[in-house]
Amino acid sequence: MTDGEKRTVRIAMIGYAFMGAAHSQAWRNVHRFFDLGVHPEMAVVVGRDGGKAAEAAQRLGWQSFATDWREVIARDDIDVVDICTPGDTHAEIAIAALQAGKHVLCEKPLANTVAEAEEMAAVAATARADGALSMVGFSYRRVPAVALMRRMVADGAVGEIRHVRGQYMQDWITDPDFPLVWRLRKEVAGSGALGDIGAHVLDMAQFVTGQRINGVAAQTETFVRERPLPEGDGALGAATSGGGGETGEVTVDDAAVLIARTDGGALATFEATRFATGRKNHIVLEVNGSAGSLVFEFEDMNGLRYYDAAAGDRAGFTRIDVTEPTHPYIDGWWPAGHGLGYEHTFVNQARDFLEAIATGEDPSPSFEEGLAIQRLLTAVEQSAEQNAAWTHI
Repeated sequence: MTDGEKRTVRIAMIGYAFMGAAHSQAWRNVHRFFDLGVHPEMAVVVGRDGGKAAEAAQRLGWQSFATDWREVIARDDIDVVDICTPGDTHAEIAIAALQAGKHVLCEKPLANTVAEAEEMAAVAATARADGALSMVGFSYRRVPAVALMRRMVADGAVGEIRHVRGQYMQDWITDPDFPLVWRLRKEVAGSGALGDIGAHVLDMAQFVTGQRINGVAAQTETFVRERPLPEGDGALGAATSGGGGETGEVTVDDAAVLIARTDGGALATFEATRFATGRKNHIVLEVNGSAGSLVFEFEDMNGLRYYDAAAGDRAGFTRIDVTEPTHPYIDGWWPAGHGLGYEHTFVNQARDFLEAIATGEDPSPSFEEGLAIQRLLTAVEQSAEQNAAWTHI
C-alpha cells in the first residue's frame, strides 16, 4: 500500500524549541523509513510568538503556524496533538486535546504534580474508550540497545535481578553566571535534574527490568541558588546573561541521588545531576543478576555490554553491536554496522505511536505509566525533604 492510499493523520505540534525540533525531524522522516499503516502530515506548529512560530514552521517543515493552541485543538482537520512545551502547560493542553477527541503525544515528565498527572491519566482512560490514544515521550526506550536490553532481561540473560544502577549526568549549568532559564524555575519545570533527566533513567530502569520501584531514600541539592535573570527567552544551551546585575532564585534541584528497592527484590541506586563537570549527556544503566550482567552507555549508544556467567573461565564483558536487522527498530534503518544517533530515537517513537493509531492498540508508555513516574519523582522529593527518610511508593 502506498502512502497515497493510506489514511492521513494530521499533526499539530505545540512548542518548537529543543524538543519541538527533535519531534519535527521524526514526523518528517518516519514514513520514509518505516512502512506505516497511516501517513503522517505535519499540519501546524503552535507558538506564542507569531513571528518565531512562522520561522519555525518554515525551518522545521510544517505546513502552517498558529499562536493559539486552543483554536488548533478545536479544528476538525487535526488528528494528533504533540505537546513539546514546558511542564506547567502539559495538563491543560493534554486534557483539552483528549476531550476534543485527539490522539496525544506528551513530552515527559507527564506533569508537574501528581494531582495533574492523575487527572491526565483519568481523562486519557475516558478518551481511550472513544478511540483517542495517548502516550508519554520517554524517547530513550526507543534506543535499539535499550530495547534489546529489555528483551534479553525478559529472556533470562541475567537471571534473577539483584542490582540496578542508573546515572544521567550533564554539566550545562556548572557556571554560576548561567542565567535563570525556565528549567530552573519550579513553577514552570516542576523539578530540576530529577524530573528533567532523572525521570528518563528511572523510566529506563523500570522498562528494562520489568520491575517497579516501590521505595526510595534520597537526597537532593541546589548548588547555585541565585542566577542572573535571562535576556529574552533563554533556553537550554541558548540563553544569554541578564543585564543590570539582577538575579533570581533557583527553585529546583541541581542534583539528586537515591537508593531504591524494586518489587522484584533488587537493590537500586540512581544519580541525576547537571553539575558533573565534563559530562554532556552521560547515561549509564547497569543490571546485575544471578546469571550475568548487562550495561548500556549512551556515549556508545549502538552497543550493549553483556557478561554471561555461564561462560566459566572464558567469561568477560562482550560488546554486542546493536545494528543487526533482528534487533529492535533496526529493520527500518541502515545495513548492519551502520549506527544510529540521538535523533533516531524520536523517529522510532513516532513509528510506535503512529502504528498504535493505525491498529487501535494501546501505545506505551501510557499516561498511567507517566503517572507512576510522577509518583516516584514526588516520593524522591519527599524523602529528600525528610533527610533521606525511607519513602514507600
